[in-house]
Amino acid sequence: VGYIGGWTKQVFGSEQLALGGLAGAMVATFFTFLPSFIFILIGGPAIEASRYDIKLSAPLTAITAAVVGVIINLAVFFAYHVLWPQGITQAFNMQTLFTGFQWISLLIGVAAFIALWRYKIGIITVIGACGAAGLVYKLLV
Repeated sequence: VGYIGGWTKQVFGSEQLALGGLAGAMVATFFTFLPSFIFILIGGPAIEASRYDIKLSAPLTAITAAVVGVIINLAVFFAYHVLWPQGITQAFNMQTLFTGFQWISLLIGVAAFIALWRYKIGIITVIGACGAAGLVYKLLV
């Protein structure tokens, strides 16, 4: 975005479009990451100094538990929408539970879990393999 902005605004004139684009990219990158670095460099020592203060560590522990709950909620939400893309439209019982169930999605998910935990394959490799498996399935069916 910064490169395109520097290019289109002709920062250094119409003869130096690439240089203007590079300048715009550097400015955009600098001001994208600068606030994070400032927070870390200035706020880091203050956070470390309050590490053993129970008045601050207790609420942060509760916040950590809440974040774990949100992550689990999102996992269940996405699992439901992946395994039952049309939703469960009938009364919930064992016969209707598997109506519209996506077995291939479950198989790919279990294979990914085994690849990650048992065989310690890298996450990028597993994501690529799962995407390829889903694409092959979609093209064949």
